[in-house]
Amino acid sequence: MKAFQMKLILCLTAVFYLTVLGNSQKNFAKEADNAFMNESFYSAIELYKKAEVKEKKPAEKARINFQIAECYRMMVEPAQAQTFYKRSVMLKYDKEHPELYIYLADVLKEQGDYKSAEENYNNFLAIDPNSVLAKEGAESCKKAIEWTDEPTKHFIQNEIQINTDHYDYSSAWGDKKHETIIFSSSREGSTGEAVDMRTGESYMDLWSSTRDNKGKWGEPMPLPLTINTEDNEGASVLNKKGDQMFFTRCPREKKTNIGCDIFTAKKQGDGWKKAELLVLKPDGADSLSCGHPTIDMTGTLMIFASDLPGGFGGKDLWYTEFNKRDKVWGEPTNLGATINTSGDEMFPHLTDKKVLYFSSTGHPGMGGLDIFKAENSGDKVWENIENLRYPLNSAEHDFGIIFERGSDERRGFFTSNRDGGKGKDDLYSFNLPDILFSLVVYVTNKEDNEPVAGVTVSLKGDDGSEVVRTTDAEGKLVFEEEGKKRFILKETSYNLEVSKDEYLAATNTISTKGEEKSKRFLEEVFLQPVVNEVGEAIVIDFPEVQYAYDQWDLLVDERINSQDSLDYLFNTLTQNPNIVIELQAHTDCRGSSRYNKDLSQKRAQSCVDYLISKGIPADRMVPVGYGESTPRADGLECKSIDKMGTKEEQEAAHQRNRRTQFRVLSSDYKAPEQD
Repeated sequence: MKAFQMKLILCLTAVFYLTVLGNSQKNFAKEADNAFMNESFYSAIELYKKAEVKEKKPAEKARINFQIAECYRMMVEPAQAQTFYKRSVMLKYDKEHPELYIYLADVLKEQGDYKSAEENYNNFLAIDPNSVLAKEGAESCKKAIEWTDEPTKHFIQNEIQINTDHYDYSSAWGDKKHETIIFSSSREGSTGEAVDMRTGESYMDLWSSTRDNKGKWGEPMPLPLTINTEDNEGASVLNKKGDQMFFTRCPREKKTNIGCDIFTAKKQGDGWKKAELLVLKPDGADSLSCGHPTIDMTGTLMIFASDLPGGFGGKDLWYTEFNKRDKVWGEPTNLGATINTSGDEMFPHLTDKKVLYFSSTGHPGMGGLDIFKAENSGDKVWENIENLRYPLNSAEHDFGIIFERGSDERRGFFTSNRDGGKGKDDLYSFNLPDILFSLVVYVTNKEDNEPVAGVTVSLKGDDGSEVVRTTDAEGKLVFEEEGKKRFILKETSYNLEVSKDEYLAATNTISTKGEEKSKRFLEEVFLQPVVNEVGEAIVIDFPEVQYAYDQWDLLVDERINSQDSLDYLFNTLTQNPNIVIELQAHTDCRGSSRYNKDLSQKRAQSCVDYLISKGIPADRMVPVGYGESTPRADGLECKSIDKMGTKEEQEAAHQRNRRTQFRVLSSDYKAPEQD
């Protein structure tokens, strides 16, 4: 977005008051000043450079260098602007005009040199500690670094089939199906042969291109002469029906600064009728500008950019409403201080859902124009301004966003002059891939680590959804997509229930809440069999339950809580409401076998009593104390333990024998019916 666009986009013209010049070399400066005032920046640069070579006075030399920098800034050539701003500093122009540091910081930020930009904002704060502009500028540099380090997930692509090495910018949909776009361009073939002295290129025309069913764009064609003229045309929008266009036109007159206007044209066959001016400016305000129209679904509300009187500085967003009875657009109204700032607000786009997108240099951004989003909160009121961040925004100018039909604002196009483009302004497409989730379940036998086929897996979401599937021969099950239906959705928690005959059921949970990236959940479930290969009940371990020495009360102190250990068994009984278990308690072999038998029975009963207190029916549990009669494994008999070499080994063996376990006696328990 360069010089000619400073007209089309109603840019801020920041000019310091000019001094009175004389002599032949000062005539160059005077001519340059006049060209600058008429926004002929391309011409002004050459004149200023001639004046600078012959100028002897340091103060005037400094001013001329500043003016050259301003021309480059207006033409959106920040590197060149930086060079001449720095020359102005060397010539001490900042002593009388400290605002120079703000301008220098702005073009540094526009090149992505955020640290140097922040330094220059701080240089100005040292002179004026209360400057809101400098404070916000310094803060925006910090944010820009953060946003660059943590980009959004948007995929950005240069539309090389459309773009040229000229200006190509500000696209709009040219049909109801969103297969044709209309955009402004200074490419070869534009109407007229004149050169725009703001850019050194052709004047801008509106062009269109249509894509085929494979998404390939066709050769762009200029709109007819009922729309395009030898002036600049740009920033357009069509109504919902696609039969009326509103666009920006910037007339030109020699040595006169005439502002831009909004024109409208109606469809006529495959072409357009002659465009007509919309009168939005007050009488005698020809130098003011109106442009960048966007309209709502009804075609009765238009939002546009303008420097009309009563704004907040620079270019603001205004709205006007269509009077159906009188068939005229009403007096413009400013959108207010929530949207508008002392900078420029331009290129509005209103979605079907009344979300307002626009570009601004006044809200905290990454450099140049950034794209922002505002939510509709009432009748012609928009709030909650949000920067779209990197990579939709960059250090340079980003503007003119539109969205694909039915994309929920996740796909569309915008314009940028960022590094790496094909031309001076390029059209870019963007796509925010959907955040997709899937779940892979592997079910394994806990005893032998072999996969378990034919396991029933139920997936229940807190949104009320439920799906039931079974594992394949490899014990695997994938919840991903069926048709166009996704099983795992955003911001949802799921309960996973896994069950099969002769196994204990298992549960697990997953949640996508707060997940900002696509994710494939992997869950490995170890199912506990209740019988072995020959149909015998398997004795099953669970977390250790401890008791005080020579006691049967559950040990609960600051070191251990045996009730927590039994909660595992409580959950197992709850998840498997049809099983009846034998709860076993075992002791080591120290002490008499009679005593150990009695102690283990009391300990088993303590476990059962706790589970009853938690709500498990007593008839689902059979407490059995085995005493020392059943060592855990071969080699842990008392005689074998006595032969161990150290007391530590012996104590460890006794500890292994002291245990609480269970086995499933039956799987057909039915709770008594309630009266």
